[in-house]
Order: sequence, then structure tokens, then C-alpha cells
Amino acid sequence: MRLIRLILTTLTLLTISHTVLAAPSINTLEREGLFGYEHNGIAIRGYDTVAYFTNSKPVEGKNEFSTEWTDATWKFSSQEHLDLFVANPEKYAPQYGGYCAYGVAQMNLVKIEPDQWTIIDDKLYLNFNAKLNKTWKKNTSGYIKTANALFEKLLKEQ
Repeated sequence: MRLIRLILTTLTLLTISHTVLAAPSINTLEREGLFGYEHNGIAIRGYDTVAYFTNSKPVEGKNEFSTEWTDATWKFSSQEHLDLFVANPEKYAPQYGGYCAYGVAQMNLVKIEPDQWTIIDDKLYLNFNAKLNKTWKKNTSGYIKTANALFEKLLKEQ
């Protein structure tokens, strides 16, 4: 009886710790304090993901044009962009949940800078900084292939 209880307790703790330790599927990392980043619930640092496609540049979103999708708040610069996203979020949401695309290919889930981005085959990829974005652009197809294979596993392990 004790052995069964021990096994059940262990399995329960493993299940709970896996759930608690799993990373959010959407990047909501924002600077917290002097040295770190914490998840704040706002996708891609509050930038309008539709604007990358329609304006060809990053544009800050506004609180009055926001929606909840995949456990994160998405902000938009206009009602039109909000409506486009709500109609087809998969079309506009960045790849890898908005985590740094190069970072995912290197087995890391890290924050992004909204001005470090590329659109390849109608998909948005965001990166950590200008240096990594430059490296990313040298071999996008290779990094995309690697990141595609790693992303779901990374979410479970983080």
C-alpha cells in the first residue's frame, strides 16, 4: 500500500511540475527589474502583429484594440488590424509563438526586439537583436527547419 501511495504521489508531482514548468506557447516576456524578463501576458511586447504584413514595419498596439488568443493579450494599432487578426490569427501570429526564431533554432526560448523581424513565405519571424537577426538571415531555411523540429519540445522542457 505504501509503495502504491509513493508511486501515485510521485506521478502527481511530476505531472504538476511539468505543467508549472512548461513555457507559455506565446512569448509574453518583458523586462522585469534590472536583470531579468518575466511573462506579463502581453504577446510580442505589445506590438501589432498584423502591421508587419500591412505596414511593413513594427507598430505599437493600443489597449483599446486588443483581443485574447492562446492565453495572451494581443494589441493592435487599429480596429481594422484587430478584425484581420480575429478572422485569421494563424495567418498573422509570428512563428514559434513570437519567441526569437534564431533562439528556437539554438534550443532557447528568449525575448524579442520588435524591430528585428523578417517575413518569409508569408510567415513572420521575430529575433532577439540586430546581430542575431543578421545571422538568421544568412541561413533562414536551415534555421527554420531546425526551429520547426525543436519548438514544441522546447515549450515542454522550459
